[in-house]
Amino acid sequence: MKLCIAEKPSVASEIARVLGATQRHDGYFEGNGYRVTFTFGHLCSLQEPHDYKPHWKSWNLNNLPMLPEKFRTKVVSNPGIEKQFGIIRKLLKETTEVINCGDAGMEGELIQRWVLNEGGYQGVIKRLWISSLTAEAIREGFDSLRPSSEFDNLYFAGYSRAIGDWLLGMNATRLYTVTYARQKQVLSVGRVQTPTLAMIVDRYLSIRDFKPSPYWVLQTTYKDVVFQCEEGRFDKQEEGEALLSKVENSPFEIISVVKKNGLEYAPKLFDLTGLQVHCNKKFGFTAEETLKLAQSLYEKKLITYPRVDTTFLPDDLYPKIPGILSKLSSYSQLTKVLLRKKIRKTKRIFQNKKVTDHHAIIPTGVENRMSERELRVYDSIVRRFIASFYPDCKVANTVVKGMADKVSFRTSGKMVLEAGWRVVFESESKAANTESEKNVLPSFTEGETGAHQPSFLEKETKPPRHFTEASLLRAMETAGKQVDDEEMRELMKANGIGRPSTRANIIETLFKRNYIRRNKKQILPTDTGLHLISIIDNKLLKSPELTGIWEKKLREIENGDFTPGRFVSGMKRMVDQLVYEVRSAPK
Repeated sequence: MKLCIAEKPSVASEIARVLGATQRHDGYFEGNGYRVTFTFGHLCSLQEPHDYKPHWKSWNLNNLPMLPEKFRTKVVSNPGIEKQFGIIRKLLKETTEVINCGDAGMEGELIQRWVLNEGGYQGVIKRLWISSLTAEAIREGFDSLRPSSEFDNLYFAGYSRAIGDWLLGMNATRLYTVTYARQKQVLSVGRVQTPTLAMIVDRYLSIRDFKPSPYWVLQTTYKDVVFQCEEGRFDKQEEGEALLSKVENSPFEIISVVKKNGLEYAPKLFDLTGLQVHCNKKFGFTAEETLKLAQSLYEKKLITYPRVDTTFLPDDLYPKIPGILSKLSSYSQLTKVLLRKKIRKTKRIFQNKKVTDHHAIIPTGVENRMSERELRVYDSIVRRFIASFYPDCKVANTVVKGMADKVSFRTSGKMVLEAGWRVVFESESKAANTESEKNVLPSFTEGETGAHQPSFLEKETKPPRHFTEASLLRAMETAGKQVDDEEMRELMKANGIGRPSTRANIIETLFKRNYIRRNKKQILPTDTGLHLISIIDNKLLKSPELTGIWEKKLREIENGDFTPGRFVSGMKRMVDQLVYEVRSAPK
């Protein structure tokens, strides 16, 4: 009898249906040579401080740092969890082979391994690794089960991350709470949440303390198009006014028109962060809401696994693309154009080297009922998927230069020559009128002259903008560095703070602990959040960039290029130094 362990009851039910395990028992399904049981997410956790040493239960500076020699796990103290774990342990004693059907990611691997370890199982373990919950994907997955040992490094990385979070969270939270807390409030400190909060606080303070300074710009309007003076901005008003007096009574002459045809590529397929950013900007969904909606779509078999950090597909998925497109019946007006000819294959979509555990989020082709909010997320994923196979958008980028009394002006614009993938994101009525909307700039001819209306405007420098959830997610992805280019963001993902699957939870944790608040779309620190960051002098603890380095080490453990022991030793040294610094600092 083979025992399958899924991460939640709904997934276990689906796997049991596909396998033919139709007999329902308390806590598991049975039939056709299989038993299928489930966890409820984390059944086990790392032991608490007092489990190692009873006196560590007391929040006392003399107990810090708490550095267990060996970390251990335990079953979470909860009647429902304890009952289900008892069922799993009994089933483990009666099986000859376990099939780990946990969520196909680091967290899923960690959850299952801890359960198997606590259950004392020593037998054969195989791994089901699938990217969607369709019946076809489940059958294919069971036809190609993989040895559990292939995922040892993934487990080691997850275990190391949990230990790192325990070491810093348990020690630093007690350290700062006992030393600095006001009114007995717990000051929670974490490996990812603290640098995230520090980014929000730093942005808030830079805006609060910003002092605007004036500058002036010279521009002119010709043929209803605004041209900017190529001298740029003027820090001294008199300098710009001198040029204004030169051009006011002089005709405006077009001295060059340079057109350069180019291509605009379709937006990349979604990874989880990209989907969360998109849904926050377009629909106002929080990162946590988008993750829950995407998870629901995944469990309804409508999309592939959502907790991913790649925007690429593997080569072996290419032959399946026509089949997926043909099943998207609600989008047949868009897909029939693609299905008339061979689907194009580009490196902007298909790159094996850019795909590790899972590929980008795409539709499965399965149709199912959805809520209105689910439909918005699903529609975004489907249109992004369809658009990626459309032709590139052809554009003409135009730069026009003009002159008045030897003072140069410049403007630029774009003409859409062939809409290509853009039609996927337009309504049918708007798509029909695309032709009339193509021209951004009117026609200009070199040597033409005419009257113009120059103006001299006073402006002032502006502070950076407060974080929104979308911009905060991007900042976490790039370790606090402002990066707009998609290609550069791909390269920086290895150094991002947190994982795509955890960033939403980190942001929600900061809200729950009253460290941050919302002001419409803006994310602002609370007084508590400002106080916490103000008392932390340790730069490492607040640095998004250095925290990103820890995340990179975890990825290296996952790839077998770094050892868990070195990571944990480094975290212990950091905690030890932190405790010493805070305890020795003048109060």
